[in-house]
Amino acid sequence: MTAPSELETASEQRLDLNSDPAASQDLSVAPKTPVSPISEDETEYFDELPDEVEMSLFDHLEELRQRIFYSLIAAVIGIIGCFVFVKPIVQLLEVPAQGVKFLQLAPGEYFFVSIKVAGYSGLLVASPFILYQIIQFVLPGLTRRERRFIGPIVLGSSVLFAAGLAFAYVALIPAALNFFITYGEDVVEQLWSIDRYFEFVLLLLFSTGLAFQIPVIQLLLGLIGIVSSAQMLSGWRYVILGAAILGAVLTPSTDPLTQSLLGGAVVGLYFGGIGCVKLLGR
Repeated sequence: MTAPSELETASEQRLDLNSDPAASQDLSVAPKTPVSPISEDETEYFDELPDEVEMSLFDHLEELRQRIFYSLIAAVIGIIGCFVFVKPIVQLLEVPAQGVKFLQLAPGEYFFVSIKVAGYSGLLVASPFILYQIIQFVLPGLTRRERRFIGPIVLGSSVLFAAGLAFAYVALIPAALNFFITYGEDVVEQLWSIDRYFEFVLLLLFSTGLAFQIPVIQLLLGLIGIVSSAQMLSGWRYVILGAAILGAVLTPSTDPLTQSLLGGAVVGLYFGGIGCVKLLGR
């Protein structure tokens, strides 16, 4: 007899493996462990309303009335407290206008300016308590998933508003005042109405603080799923145009330097907001 060829031997070995399932299972590659998706229990847990309480419409209106009442009390206390210390606040806001003499052009003008300054400052001081009342009112209607974003959003909004005030005080107001002072320094003497000056300063401060809330709005839109980071980036041309218009509308002065500074800050904040939305995977 002739010796079996190598081909016949290999065929017999394959037949033996097919007939022995245990051997074929040992030689097979171990299957990958599938990644378990989020279970329905976890989804239901995050979608629950932990503080859900059955309330009638009149109960909601009563709670809203109480929250508004507490907020008004905090605002009045803040305004009265700032009115007591209004002189240091006025002197602080006069610092950017160095070299300018302020005049009281009507009886009681400085008194009404003091009330205006105390009003803005008091609302700023009372804003944390007012914000707390707003959160307490809407909190029972939020799920656990939505509540996770309250802290970062509130903190980010507060930091950005303070950054807007600082940016206006350090950069925008001195730039605008320097433009007006140097433009007519050889022609007119700088004697300004104190009422008009503080109207200009307060409006520029708080409008800049509100403009700095753009990244917070972008994050909210991204988290809700209304707009993605790619869609935000695709509309950059309209954003630049809108920033130029916003700078012209929000700044009470007509000088191009102040409008350009605010418009540039808005564009930078917008692209920074796109980066934050991108980091969240939206």
